[in-house]
Amino acid sequence: MLVSSGAAALNQFMERRFDGLMRRTARRPVVLGGVSPLAAFIFGSCVSAVGIVYLDIFVNPLSSFIAAAALGVYLGLYTPLKRVSPLCTLVGAVSGAAPPVIGWAAASGTLGRGAWILYTILFLWQFPHFMAIAWMYREDYDRAGYKILPRSRNRRRFVALQSVFPAILLVPCIMVPWVIGLAGSVYLAGATLLSIGFDDYAFRLALTPSSSAARRLLFASIIYLPSVLLLMVLDKR
Repeated sequence: MLVSSGAAALNQFMERRFDGLMRRTARRPVVLGGVSPLAAFIFGSCVSAVGIVYLDIFVNPLSSFIAAAALGVYLGLYTPLKRVSPLCTLVGAVSGAAPPVIGWAAASGTLGRGAWILYTILFLWQFPHFMAIAWMYREDYDRAGYKILPRSRNRRRFVALQSVFPAILLVPCIMVPWVIGLAGSVYLAGATLLSIGFDDYAFRLALTPSSSAARRLLFASIIYLPSVLLLMVLDKR
């Protein structure tokens, strides 16, 4: 929580000039002047540092290292890359999938196969989730100079591919916990049905790109991930 909060504050510090150009971010406190850029930088740095040190002292060094690495990728690579290339989504997903790995490392002190299964699920989930946001706010991103989506005729194809293929790959991926004995049959049935429904919304956005289709995919993604993880916890073997 502390590291993620610090990352969000530092992100707003780094992107304050561009946030003011987008309707969805124009009312952030640094943009409006309620929080000074210096205060945002100090707060974000201190909170992130406290979170990393806390994990190192009170949990274990492995969880602290993963949190620090995720923070570095998010701020050092993903944030500046958003103004350079649509590949930023791929880089952002690398750090965005870190939380369950941190949790696994905190609980076990190692990175077992379960950690990488959780990482892969969250990694793939982020693509349709973020493509929905990117399509809904494409004009905002263009106005601020972010290259989240290609600015060519390939824009729709890019959104379609980034939404559909990761969603399809999630279907066999969510079956792995059942195959290796981490979760039971109830989980398998529920997660499979959820994945099919998620795929359906991804296909709808790919076939008929619109803000309403993107909004439905976004809502489906918010329902999908916690539901799959909850089923995994409730039906663990």
